[in-house]
Amino acid sequence: MAILEIVKSPSPLLTQRCKEVDKFDDKLAKLLDDMYETMVAADGVGIAAPQVGELVRVAIVDLGEGQEVIEMINPVVTAIGGSETDVEGCLSFPGLYGEVERPYFVRVEAQERNGSLYELEAEDYEARAILHEIDHLDGILFDSKIKRIVDPSEFEDVEGEDEEE
Repeated sequence: MAILEIVKSPSPLLTQRCKEVDKFDDKLAKLLDDMYETMVAADGVGIAAPQVGELVRVAIVDLGEGQEVIEMINPVVTAIGGSETDVEGCLSFPGLYGEVERPYFVRVEAQERNGSLYELEAEDYEARAILHEIDHLDGILFDSKIKRIVDPSEFEDVEGEDEEE
């Protein structure tokens, strides 16, 4: 496994729609493994293939906390619900954080690394992370959705407000 270079904004690679994966082989497995290692090394919770220079519909989300790593190949959003605004960051935008509105709930159909289909439902932060990564596969970047830029020094204040709601 290898740690790959993360593509940073304003690279045009990040704004392109990715191609569907049609070969479920060792090359795909290596890409997934390398993406995971890269994400962990960068202290991220998700990463999409274009962020490592590959224009294919592959993304990973790992919230830790004893949850399984979510590998999404050719993901399709089949349902969304609710709405929530929260702070996001992105490995391709070091140091940029902002409030982004996203659906609270998402249902996704995707494929495993062996090609088998699965369906996934997620809520809250997990849904946010999944939708953020799927946006990458469509060339949509989170900076275009920021309602308000958040200074990292505000993080404690934001968390305190969330607890009061």
